[in-house]
Amino acid sequence: MRGRSFACLLVLLCISPMVLANSDYNMRKGVTDISHSVYELHMTIFLICCVIGLVVFSIMFWALIRHRKSKGAVAAQFHESTRVEIIWTAIPFIILILMAIPATKTLIAMEDTSKADITIKVTGSQWKWHYEYLGHDVDFFSVMSTPMSQINNEESKSETYLLDVDNRLVIPTHKKVRFLMTSDDVIHSWWVPDFAVKKDANPGFINEAWTNVNEEGIYRGQCAELCGKDHGFMPVVVEAISPEAFDTWLDEQKRAKEVAAQEAEALLSQTLSKAELMSEGESVYMAYCAACHQPNGMGLPGVFPGLINNEVVKGDLSKHVDILLNGRPGTAMQAFAKQLSVKQIAAVITYKRNSWGNDTGEVVQPNQVQDFIDNNKEE
Repeated sequence: MRGRSFACLLVLLCISPMVLANSDYNMRKGVTDISHSVYELHMTIFLICCVIGLVVFSIMFWALIRHRKSKGAVAAQFHESTRVEIIWTAIPFIILILMAIPATKTLIAMEDTSKADITIKVTGSQWKWHYEYLGHDVDFFSVMSTPMSQINNEESKSETYLLDVDNRLVIPTHKKVRFLMTSDDVIHSWWVPDFAVKKDANPGFINEAWTNVNEEGIYRGQCAELCGKDHGFMPVVVEAISPEAFDTWLDEQKRAKEVAAQEAEALLSQTLSKAELMSEGESVYMAYCAACHQPNGMGLPGVFPGLINNEVVKGDLSKHVDILLNGRPGTAMQAFAKQLSVKQIAAVITYKRNSWGNDTGEVVQPNQVQDFIDNNKEE
């Protein structure tokens, strides 16, 4: 009976790694050669640990059963055994060397960013990512697009809750993509499990990583470093498409940037209505400001100031514009000059100065924001 139970235990220990290989609780295999190597390394080390556990516990239970007191076993009396000490030192050493060889090969491959087909600079800031395709004059910010109504439990959550963004990072398949990671403020960490890429973005430093995706699709990740209050609202979404589709996408982005520049130039000669600015401003506020200052403008006492009767919001317009464009050093108030257009800046300032009872009646036009930018450049 005991022998049968022991045999069942051995079978269970041997089968469990194979069962876990395709389990939701196991590491995902991913869609890159590196992620496959990491997965195989993980499973190899896991199996080695299972075998070690099986051998050690087998010997231990055998000794407990075979040499128990009820059978009249008498403990051996010895103090030291040089042979035993050499054996239990040499065997773990050999096992560690055997484990280190594939681990070292995988780590070296993960750090080899040479001969990249495209380089993308990834800059983290609270709480969004900025992607710049070096050499292609294409860059944009990627901000979480999960609606506040889901976050506040006012409607049911989607399957991609907290994992949706307004602008996905687009990369080609079967091409080596090199990432240069840095940060504007605090330490962030760019992590996409399916790529086996997790690299810290440190302010003032450049870290490197790379990927080569084998399958088209949409892959999601998150900031994996505790970077502040809204750390959980900083997702990463990457769309991998064919090289031909990627070239087309790049051309479309360049044309869209040119059109946007032309529209922005034409906008400076127009006078927008208060209603139009308020509508645009509300959308901008909800997307970029509400997470900190709250949808009702109340802010978070001791953390983020309220905007109701705020001295900046109801005070000097140039100071208000300056804070929106350049941020406030030493605080969580970041600069939006590169993130928002002059129309969006004008609209959100108009919205703040005429909401929640502020009612200043002021309407800020895009050309006023542009004049402020031009005057500060001259200085």
